[in-house]
Amino acid sequence: MLHTNQKAEIVSKFQRAEGDTGSPEVQVALLTEQIAFLNEHLKTHKKDHASRRGLLKMVGRRRRLLDYLRGESVERYRALVQALGLRK
Repeated sequence: MLHTNQKAEIVSKFQRAEGDTGSPEVQVALLTEQIAFLNEHLKTHKKDHASRRGLLKMVGRRRRLLDYLRGESVERYRALVQALGLRK
């Protein structure tokens, strides 16, 4: 999972204001890192179904946060998607 310094680096990169840890941008960025980590884990541990379920829950949570953000501000949504490289 994410180490404290990795998490702090991601938060500082995507925060909207000083001390912001809960904005949709920060949450989506953290989930994206966790999803990438679990994807790599599941490539070697194919039968780890508990982690696969957790991955699917994270993907769903990220999708809902992105939908919320798109409804609030399309510009912020597009900037975040581009910064994280979520769309091809």
